[in-house]
Amino acid sequence: MSDSASRLSIVELQKDYRSGKRSPAEAVNDIIDSIQSRDEKLGAYISFDPEAALKEAEASDVNLPLGGVPIAIKDLINVEGQPCTCASRFLDSSYTSTYDATVITKLRRAGAIPLGRTNMDEFAMGSSSENSGLKPSANPWDIERVPGGSSGGSAICVASDTAIAALGSDTGGSIRQPASFCGCVGLKPTYGRVSRYGLVAFASSLDQIGPITKTSQDAALLLSVISGGDPRDSTALDADVPDYSNSLSGDVKGLRVGLPKEYFTSGIDPGVKTCIDDAISHLEKLGAEIVEVSLPHTEYAVATYYIIATAEASANLARFDGVRYGNRATSHDGILDHYRLSRAAGFGDEVKRRIILGTYVLSSGYNDAYYVRAQKVRTLIRNDFATAFSEVDVIVSPTAPTTAFKAGEKSSDPLQMYLADIFTIAANLAGICGASTPCGTVQSDTGTALPVGLQILGPHLSEGTVLRITDAFEKTTDWHRQRPPSQ
Repeated sequence: MSDSASRLSIVELQKDYRSGKRSPAEAVNDIIDSIQSRDEKLGAYISFDPEAALKEAEASDVNLPLGGVPIAIKDLINVEGQPCTCASRFLDSSYTSTYDATVITKLRRAGAIPLGRTNMDEFAMGSSSENSGLKPSANPWDIERVPGGSSGGSAICVASDTAIAALGSDTGGSIRQPASFCGCVGLKPTYGRVSRYGLVAFASSLDQIGPITKTSQDAALLLSVISGGDPRDSTALDADVPDYSNSLSGDVKGLRVGLPKEYFTSGIDPGVKTCIDDAISHLEKLGAEIVEVSLPHTEYAVATYYIIATAEASANLARFDGVRYGNRATSHDGILDHYRLSRAAGFGDEVKRRIILGTYVLSSGYNDAYYVRAQKVRTLIRNDFATAFSEVDVIVSPTAPTTAFKAGEKSSDPLQMYLADIFTIAANLAGICGASTPCGTVQSDTGTALPVGLQILGPHLSEGTVLRITDAFEKTTDWHRQRPPSQ
């Protein structure tokens, strides 16, 4: 499969199309073969319709910005006529999307082919994809380890060459952290840069759709297509959308790169720290100026996030009652018993945990003590970033404090699982943009190389600067070209 289209980036695939080397139908067939040979042990896809993908491929116009390019879709983004399960038993086999999310409409207009529904933590609640209610998933670098979450399936399929690129969603690191664990590029746009219409909501003030790709060039292409205002989403920013590809100059000279002292702590795995230190030194050699900055309220970010996110989840998931759609209890004693039994059978443990916690922090007598106070701390965290960005252009850090951990290692301790996102959640609280790009590998205890991600955070609507840095790093290193050993 050395010449398989599945191994290509978007940019490489477009060159093949426009030179006549291969057709979209041939590329989709290659990806179908790749999925059939690899995905059984990886579990990246929840569902996949080869016939529909081939039909769209045969009608593709390769001269469009993403003409004929297959894009895997996280299974909480609605695609008309396809299942949307959110990896939950509540929606499994019982709900088919009746409309396209705005990002899907934009992908189709650009000629892309929505390809398959990728696995995830149920309703995007998790950091390992172990909370999928439908099937397990595995990291392609070591199938005994997790792919990260909640967009684990999207990262798996990009890393394992069972997709050219994918869309995920990021509520507290759910694009960047699995990209780090699987050795991909993952971009979380500024809150509001991409419409959330058609995204099944977890935490509405935190959620953002973004790309997981093989290169920053691909991320720039996808972001240019899916960004922009939307009258159906009042939070979508009606700001001009640049061609992000024009930002990829390969030059970072003169850019001021901030190192937050609170992020470089003793809790970072030594191997991860070495990779990050080497990456920072590399950026300095490329001409970036390294500056220490402070984000003093970092220690409160995890607690603040898990109050706000669970409160919003409690409100958003109230719509899943087994009446209008979804699996429903067939035997019950009245409407309240119907709700209780439908939700008890449909929701997994982590979803129930977050609904209960969110309902508690919103309840009478506790709202001011928890939710209102958390919103005040959120403002302090946002102000920390504003102050730091008055001194620097971007902030860099590890994407995650460790490499991918073993399946089951943190499942019995939710707090330890929550801490896996310690470096990513503050960006969602502040609404800023950020990306993760591969910057090294660490040998596991079994001798397997595991990827490490470098996180670059930027101010609101500075995705071009973030991508400029990740692209310059990629053009002068080979880490993003590394593939799992089975590839």
